[in-house]
Amino acid sequence: MLGLVALLLAGCGGSSEDHSAPSGAGLTEAELALEPPGDMADGIELSWDDLIPADWQPETLMEEYDAENLSDDDPRALELMDKLKALWAEAPVVEALDGRQVRLPGFVVPLEIDANNIREFLLVPYFGACIHVPPPPANQTILVTTPDDRPYPGGLFDTVWVEGRMRVEPFSDELGDAGYRIEDAQVSLYEEL
Repeated sequence: MLGLVALLLAGCGGSSEDHSAPSGAGLTEAELALEPPGDMADGIELSWDDLIPADWQPETLMEEYDAENLSDDDPRALELMDKLKALWAEAPVVEALDGRQVRLPGFVVPLEIDANNIREFLLVPYFGACIHVPPPPANQTILVTTPDDRPYPGGLFDTVWVEGRMRVEPFSDELGDAGYRIEDAQVSLYEEL
């Protein structure tokens, strides 16, 4: 999966620096299923890999096209990008996360013009997502809304912690497709614990 992200970032002029969100616990789908979606005060801390079903392996498409050896003007590169966009929009989600109280770090991509009081945004796993390259897959994008009286007072691509009740629910916007949603989220600047 990291190779796939690296390819997408390369299209945006990204560097070899790691601009991905800090990782969380790395729980398995089986571990998620064991914990009932009760009223846990702290919830569970997720990593971005926790949002991807174990059997979803889009890298096989990259191998089919030998993506590392394609130039930007190669017609197969455009064909690959079209197939990736379709694959991303239909990316499967982890149903066991529905209703769970979660905590996850990521980057803010506002859906509103007022970037100083952000009430609704996409949470994405790496810096620069949704701008010059295809956005992350739907299972790597979360629609986040804050309570009306507590918008997030930050800016584009801030690294944040988002806490709230996860819903497995699709959302589509010109900036990208999300497979998850967290409403009435608590949002704070990221700090390592």
